Amino acid sequence: MKKSIISLLAFIATSVVFIYTPAVSQQYKLLSPNGKIKIVIELLDKIYYSVYDSSYLLLAPSPISMTIKDVGILGRDPSVIKTDQRSVDEKLNAVVPVKSKTVKNQFNELSLDFTGDFGLIFRAYDDGIAYRFVTKFPQEIYVTTEEVNFTFTDIHNIYFPTEASFLTHSERLYEYIPIDSITSQKMSCLPVLVDIRNGPKVAITEADIEDYPGLYLTGTSSNTLVGLFPAYPLKEQQVRDRTVRVEERADYIAKTNGTREFPWRTLIIAEKDGDLIANQMVFKLAKECQLKNTAWIKPGKVAWDWWNANNVYGVNFKSGINTATYKYYVDFASRYGIEYIILDEGWSKTTDLFAVNPDINMDELLKYAKSKNVGIILWVVWKTLDNQLQQALDQFEKWGVRGIKVDFMQRDDQLMVNYYWKVAEEAAKRHLLVDFHGSYKPDGLSRTYPNVLTREGVRGLEQSKGSMNPTPEYNVTIPFIRMLAGGMDYTPGAMINAQLRDFRPINDRPMSMGTRCHQLAMYVVFESPLQMLCDNPTNYLKEPECMQFLSKVPSVWDETIPLDCKVADYVMVARKRGTVWYVGAMTDWTPRILSVDFSFLPAGVYSATIYQDGVNANRVGNDYKRIVKQVKNTDKMQINLAPGGGWVARIVKSAPQGK
Repeated sequence: MKKSIISLLAFIATSVVFIYTPAVSQQYKLLSPNGKIKIVIELLDKIYYSVYDSSYLLLAPSPISMTIKDVGILGRDPSVIKTDQRSVDEKLNAVVPVKSKTVKNQFNELSLDFTGDFGLIFRAYDDGIAYRFVTKFPQEIYVTTEEVNFTFTDIHNIYFPTEASFLTHSERLYEYIPIDSITSQKMSCLPVLVDIRNGPKVAITEADIEDYPGLYLTGTSSNTLVGLFPAYPLKEQQVRDRTVRVEERADYIAKTNGTREFPWRTLIIAEKDGDLIANQMVFKLAKECQLKNTAWIKPGKVAWDWWNANNVYGVNFKSGINTATYKYYVDFASRYGIEYIILDEGWSKTTDLFAVNPDINMDELLKYAKSKNVGIILWVVWKTLDNQLQQALDQFEKWGVRGIKVDFMQRDDQLMVNYYWKVAEEAAKRHLLVDFHGSYKPDGLSRTYPNVLTREGVRGLEQSKGSMNPTPEYNVTIPFIRMLAGGMDYTPGAMINAQLRDFRPINDRPMSMGTRCHQLAMYVVFESPLQMLCDNPTNYLKEPECMQFLSKVPSVWDETIPLDCKVADYVMVARKRGTVWYVGAMTDWTPRILSVDFSFLPAGVYSATIYQDGVNANRVGNDYKRIVKQVKNTDKMQINLAPGGGWVARIVKSAPQGK
């Protein structure tokens, strides 16, 4: 399957290794605001760009072009007819503050207009670069291919999430491999992370994908990565109730308006590993918010049923997909101030959203949830929703449903990308939140339509029900790669925690790898404005100390400060919401001693409620200890993390003595 798909679409990839030979050229340079990052654009037989970090050449001259059917290759024998430059220094306000309430947006921009009714826009930021094509054709155009090329100056290692085909949930593990081991028969989704030898980390991703397919990367058995796109679907075949396969594709990747801007291709440059966690490049490049009224958009936490298989116990009703069980979820959520519960698969037929499970009285349940100030989110199969879109969303609005979890898209060709935009817009009209599962990586749509709170596109905890994943090593890898693209619905919160020797994948009684505090720390380290509590309410009710933390930890943040981070080894992050600070730390299977530096705190005395791995957490993953300590911004605290361990603290300013 893998070989046939890639062979079929081989025309999309640039398989020739680019060898740069100096020649007389027209050259343009663009510096970042601090002068550290430099883009050099050279016009030879094609358009080439290169990227410097200080004096170090990160990216050798790399060709870019776009081929339009019946027009030709945009970028061949290029001739500039106009240039424009501008500098921007502004602060953007985030409707849903994933990392921070305000986002500094500072860059220098160069626009080049070429003969042939097209242009390129380049931006240089202090933490990376981006470029995009612009076309000015009056008619609809067919994009045959876009040449995307990243020619590095050495054979660096890369974190590469290898894909088998374009039918994918984008939930791949990361292979840490040399770039030259990637052949044209191997491809990955985005983002990827290049580990520059004796240099920064460089992440590759894209932003503002609209009416266009998503970008994948393939190799050339050299130091060059090239772009690959799923071609436009001509024939689809539905497989069972949820998967829709593409059976036939066109000889173009997009048919679209001739006058438009295309997606941004971006390199994110991080001198320190923690800079990847703080980076907001994708948000900055996304289209601005399209909604006039956003006051109804409420991030929060959600009690989830599917992972724990509704195995509540110690109750006087038969648990399952029924009204009594979901009222139990509502009561739990109401008790702890959890904003939402989700009704996952089984509340209706997967093929008909109006065929409600007869064991659920939807009117009664929604009325009950409303009386308890708990919102309900409904899971839907994407194709079923598409078939019944207007009627179903109207019904959800009438019921008073607060959001939808849309699942099993598994593609990002042009048709599917357009589906995401359609759902985001139609849901917003009815004040519905959206969580995309079975999805491609984020690209900034959550800025454009902030009702799209989160999406999957990550190998989350659901995989533990049937496999030996996700591991603690994976958990301390994704914050630096997948998470820099946007919020990720990993679904943390397991209350049964096991070291590797004790872990078993059990579908109906699942557990997590690593310690209890590894799970708790995810609520600070992992970003998702709609953050799940995956375990069943009964297990949480038996853990009142943990619920003291989980009931209070927010899902959005005013400020984010990476503290001590190393990709695939460990992560420690401080975040603030209001006046309260949180610190979360996680490690891989290696036990570690880390130091928490509290200098991020303002002056004063603070009370820190700390959850740390217990002395026996190396044997029993559930073992933890809760302590309360006073801390100041001059303090440093040594912490011990068990294998697969974690540490988390909630820090509030102490009241003055006598008060």
